[in-house]
Amino acid sequence: MKLSVADITGVLGMVPTPSTPDADRWQCENSVDLDETARMIARITEGGVRIFLTNGSLGEGATLTAREHQDFTDCIVRTLGGKGLLFAGVTTLNTRDTIARARSLVALGADGLFLGRPMWMSMDAKAIVRYYQDLAEALPGVPFIVYDNQFAFKAKITTETYAALSRNPAIIAAKHIGGPAIGDDLRAVEGRMRILPLDVQWCALAKSFPEAATACWTGNAADGTEPLIALDAAIRARDWARAEAITARMAWAQAPMFPGGKLENFVDYNIPLAHARIQGSGLVKSGPPRPPYTEAPEEFMEGGRETGRRWASLRPEFGG
Repeated sequence: MKLSVADITGVLGMVPTPSTPDADRWQCENSVDLDETARMIARITEGGVRIFLTNGSLGEGATLTAREHQDFTDCIVRTLGGKGLLFAGVTTLNTRDTIARARSLVALGADGLFLGRPMWMSMDAKAIVRYYQDLAEALPGVPFIVYDNQFAFKAKITTETYAALSRNPAIIAAKHIGGPAIGDDLRAVEGRMRILPLDVQWCALAKSFPEAATACWTGNAADGTEPLIALDAAIRARDWARAEAITARMAWAQAPMFPGGKLENFVDYNIPLAHARIQGSGLVKSGPPRPPYTEAPEEFMEGGRETGRRWASLRPEFGG
């Protein structure tokens, strides 16, 4: 099946990579809890989320071995059994390793790829466009979702670069970190790719661009899909009052994740805080974070756990 922009609708769930009890030790050789992975994917799919993004920051793409990437991807493919779409994360520090890993995961059954760019050094617009062109040439027919994160990749993709990337037929969407440029970026791609806002930014963007802003990304799918599916239904119905009310509740739940109210404080400790949040929400046994990203201040960790607890309180509110 050849995927296109039209296939990217609704909620796209970024999922964690559940870990074994010894995953925080360098001696661990197989850190992925595959049984818990299967349970997590089945629960999220049954909860209404059908498109998955793996192994970005939340999914600890930087701390898994190549074998662990393969095992994790294989488990998700087998668990989905064609009932959803998997865009497997394969970002590495160079183009050739990314291509090699991508080929192995596509061979396992990944429907597409979730692709950031090498982050050892910042890349300018020309380098970014060339990078994705090289990947498309090496991986013909494979659809990409671009991973844009100014903190991880040292710079935001500019509006002009988005326009250029949208002319690469392999690229069908981009995970956007948000901010004032998101509307300009959406206009610039002229419908050739989907610009994906964060869940709590989706309603505002959809009100301005109801025909184009038909999907979002979330890091909370593993915490319970009920608020997300309720938001999706409200936006599809263009019930903006309902969508705004759901968004406000989700923003309340997520607020403790951002120490001092600052996104930059969160991104410095993204991985351990995500584990704390998942522990707080109580649906997935996330296990410990993998080295070297294992430590965070305790007050930050408690903020993560509180976000999980708050999100858990939303589940019955929205049908759980």
